[in-house]
Amino acid sequence: MKTTGMIRKVDELGRVVIPIELRRTLGIQEKDPIEIYVEDDQIVLQKHTSNTACSITGKSTKENISLADGKLVLSPQGAKTLVDEISANFDLHNQTT
Repeated sequence: MKTTGMIRKVDELGRVVIPIELRRTLGIQEKDPIEIYVEDDQIVLQKHTSNTACSITGKSTKENISLADGKLVLSPQGAKTLVDEISANFDLHNQTT
Protein backbone atom coordinates (compact mmCIF):
# COMPACT_ATOMS: atom_id res chain seq x y z
CA MET A 1 0.00 0.00 0.00
CA LYS A 2 1.38 3.39 -0.97
CA THR A 3 1.37 6.23 1.57
CA THR A 4 0.16 9.68 0.52
CA GLY A 5 1.57 11.64 3.44
CA MET A 6 -1.92 13.07 4.06
CA ILE A 7 -3.29 12.88 7.58
CA ARG A 8 -6.85 13.76 8.59
CA LYS A 9 -8.52 13.76 12.01
CA VAL A 10 -11.80 12.06 12.83
CA ASP A 11 -14.42 14.66 13.83
CA GLU A 12 -16.97 14.45 16.68
CA LEU A 13 -19.38 12.48 14.48
CA GLY A 14 -16.75 9.96 13.36
CA ARG A 15 -16.28 11.49 9.90
CA VAL A 16 -13.05 11.75 7.94
CA VAL A 17 -12.68 13.99 4.89
CA ILE A 18 -11.12 12.36 1.84
CA PRO A 19 -8.80 14.99 0.35
CA ILE A 20 -9.82 16.45 -3.03
CA GLU A 21 -6.54 15.32 -4.61
CA LEU A 22 -7.35 11.68 -3.81
CA ARG A 23 -10.97 12.00 -4.91
CA ARG A 24 -9.88 13.47 -8.24
CA THR A 25 -7.19 10.83 -8.75
CA LEU A 26 -9.61 7.99 -7.97
CA GLY A 27 -12.59 9.48 -9.82
CA ILE A 28 -14.73 9.80 -6.71
CA GLN A 29 -17.51 12.34 -7.17
CA GLU A 30 -19.88 13.87 -4.64
CA LYS A 31 -22.56 11.33 -3.62
CA ASP A 32 -20.62 8.35 -5.07
CA PRO A 33 -21.07 5.25 -2.90
CA ILE A 34 -17.94 4.25 -1.00
CA GLU A 35 -17.38 0.68 0.15
CA ILE A 36 -15.83 0.25 3.60
CA TYR A 37 -14.25 -2.99 4.74
CA VAL A 38 -11.57 -4.25 7.09
CA GLU A 39 -8.51 -6.11 5.86
CA ASP A 40 -6.31 -7.40 8.69
CA ASP A 41 -5.79 -4.30 10.86
CA GLN A 42 -6.62 -1.73 8.17
CA ILE A 43 -9.81 0.09 7.21
CA VAL A 44 -10.12 0.11 3.41
CA LEU A 45 -12.26 2.59 1.47
CA GLN A 46 -12.96 2.06 -2.20
CA LYS A 47 -15.37 3.44 -4.73
CA HIS A 48 -18.31 1.06 -4.94
CA THR A 49 -19.24 -0.22 -8.36
CA SER A 50 -22.54 -2.04 -8.32
CA ASN A 51 -22.85 -5.60 -9.55
CA THR A 52 -19.09 -6.08 -9.75
CA ALA A 53 -18.47 -7.68 -6.38
CA CYS A 54 -17.10 -11.21 -6.59
CA SER A 55 -19.78 -13.79 -5.78
CA ILE A 56 -17.22 -15.77 -3.75
CA THR A 57 -15.01 -13.19 -2.00
CA GLY A 58 -17.40 -10.22 -2.00
CA LYS A 59 -14.64 -7.88 -3.18
CA SER A 60 -14.90 -5.47 -6.10
CA THR A 61 -11.69 -5.28 -8.11
CA LYS A 62 -10.75 -4.21 -11.61
CA GLU A 63 -9.81 -7.81 -12.37
CA ASN A 64 -13.32 -9.16 -11.68
CA ILE A 65 -15.14 -10.65 -14.65
CA SER A 66 -18.82 -11.24 -15.23
CA LEU A 67 -19.90 -14.70 -16.44
CA ALA A 68 -23.15 -16.50 -17.27
CA ASP A 69 -24.88 -13.40 -18.62
CA GLY A 70 -24.00 -11.40 -15.51
CA LYS A 71 -25.32 -13.98 -13.06
CA LEU A 72 -21.83 -14.76 -11.72
CA VAL A 73 -19.03 -12.27 -11.01
CA LEU A 74 -15.61 -13.66 -10.09
CA SER A 75 -12.32 -12.21 -8.96
CA PRO A 76 -9.14 -14.18 -9.71
CA GLN A 77 -9.12 -15.41 -6.09
CA GLY A 78 -12.82 -16.28 -6.23
CA ALA A 79 -12.33 -18.16 -9.52
CA LYS A 80 -9.51 -20.23 -8.00
CA THR A 81 -11.63 -21.03 -4.94
CA LEU A 82 -14.55 -22.05 -7.15
CA VAL A 83 -12.39 -24.24 -9.43
CA ASP A 84 -10.83 -25.94 -6.38
CA GLU A 85 -14.26 -26.66 -4.90
CA ILE A 86 -15.66 -27.94 -8.22
CA SER A 87 -12.62 -30.19 -8.67
CA ALA A 88 -13.00 -31.53 -5.13
CA ASN A 89 -16.74 -32.21 -5.47
CA PHE A 90 -17.15 -33.38 -9.07
CA ASP A 91 -15.33 -36.15 -10.90
CA LEU A 92 -14.98 -34.26 -14.18
CA HIS A 93 -12.24 -36.46 -15.67
CA ASN A 94 -14.35 -39.65 -15.89
CA GLN A 95 -17.56 -38.14 -17.20
CA THR A 96 -18.61 -38.55 -20.81
CA THR A 97 -20.88 -36.17 -22.64
